[in-house]
Amino acid sequence: MSAAGEAPGLTVHSHPATAEMHAQDSESDSEEPEMAEAQARGSAAEIPVTSNGEDMKHMMTGGPTLKETRIVSSSYGNPSEGIIEAETYRGSSFFPKSPVLFPSNAAASRLAEHAQDVSGPAGGLKNTQSGPVVITDEISKNIALEKLEQMKKWSISTYKCTRQVLSEKLGRGSKTVDLELESQIEILRETKRKYENLLRLARQMASQFYQVVQTQRQLGDAFGELSVKSPELHEEFGYNAETQKLLCKNGETLLGAINFFIASVNTLVNKTIEDTLIAVKQYENARIEYDAYRTDLEELNLGPRDAVTIPKIEQSQQQFQIHKEKFDKLRTSVSIKLKFLDENKIKVMHNQLLLFHNAVSAYFAGNQHQLEQVLKQFHIKLKAPGSDGPSWLEEQ
Repeated sequence: MSAAGEAPGLTVHSHPATAEMHAQDSESDSEEPEMAEAQARGSAAEIPVTSNGEDMKHMMTGGPTLKETRIVSSSYGNPSEGIIEAETYRGSSFFPKSPVLFPSNAAASRLAEHAQDVSGPAGGLKNTQSGPVVITDEISKNIALEKLEQMKKWSISTYKCTRQVLSEKLGRGSKTVDLELESQIEILRETKRKYENLLRLARQMASQFYQVVQTQRQLGDAFGELSVKSPELHEEFGYNAETQKLLCKNGETLLGAINFFIASVNTLVNKTIEDTLIAVKQYENARIEYDAYRTDLEELNLGPRDAVTIPKIEQSQQQFQIHKEKFDKLRTSVSIKLKFLDENKIKVMHNQLLLFHNAVSAYFAGNQHQLEQVLKQFHIKLKAPGSDGPSWLEEQ
C-alpha cells in the first residue's frame, strides 16, 4: 500500500528495495500534485463574499479544477475578512467531494440577516414594499387630489368674480350697495388722505425746525467764543450767547412735543385706520363674490328646469348661501370697526391737538415754564443730546 492510502498518524515499515521502488514512484506521483497545486494557486482569486451569497454559491458549485476551497475567518475589521482562498484538494482524486466551508462570524451574521430580510417567518418570500411606504404614497396622492380640487374651485370663483367686476364697470351687472356703510367707508378714506397730508407737513416742520435749533446752538457757541476773545464786546457777545442757548433749549423741548404729536398721528393713520381699511377690503371682496354667485343663481333660475339643471341649481344655491353668510358677517364686522375707530380717532386727536397748540404757543411766547408743564402734562420725556446709545467706553 502506498503512503497516500495510509491513515494519518500510522507508521509503515517496508523492505529497503521495496522502499526504493516506492520512493521512485512517489517522486513521479508527487510531481503531479505539485503542478496541480501551483496551477490552482496561480488561478485562485480572491472572491468577496457578498450579502446575497451569489459568489459563495458559484464557488460551491465550481468546476472540477477547483481542488479544495475554504474560508479563512478573522477578527472583525480585518481587510481579509470574507476572502476565499483556494488550496490543493488532499483527498481521493477519484471521488471529488463538495467543498467544506468555514465562514467567519461576521460574514455568517450578514448572510443570516439577509436571509431574514428576504424570507418571511414561514420561509416564503417577504414583501419588499412595507406598510409605511404604501401609507405615504396614499397620503401624497390624497394631498395632490386636494390641491387639484382647490385649484379647480379657485379658478371657477376667480372667473365668476372677474366677470362680475367687468359687468359692473360696463354697467351691465347689478351691484349690492349699503348706502350708509358705503358713505362711512368713503369718509374714512378721505380722512386718511387728509391725515396723511397733515402727517407729512408735521414731519417737514420738525425737520426744518431741527435745522433751526442746530443753527442756534452753533450761533450760541460762536457768540461765546467771541465774548472771550473780544474784551471790548464781552458783554454784548455774552448776552447773545445766552439768548441763543436758551432758544436752543426751548427749541429742543418743542421738538420733543412735535415728535410725540407725529408719532401719535402716525399710529392712528398707518395702524388703526389701515387695519380698518383692510377689513373694508375683505368686505368688498366678499361683496363681489356674493354678487357673482347671486347673478349665477338668477341666470340658472331663469332657464329650464330638468334633470340636468336641477342639480346645478341646488349646488349654486348652496354656494350662494355660503357667500351670503360670509358677506353679512363681514358687513357687520366693518360697521362695528368703523364705529370704534371714530371714537378712538376723536379721543386721540383731541389730546394731540391740545398738546401741539400749547407747546407752540409757549415756545413763541418765550414761556419756558409753561413749555415744560406741557411736557409733564402729556408725560413726554426728552432725550439728552448724544444719549441715543452708549459710548464706546461704556461698551468695553
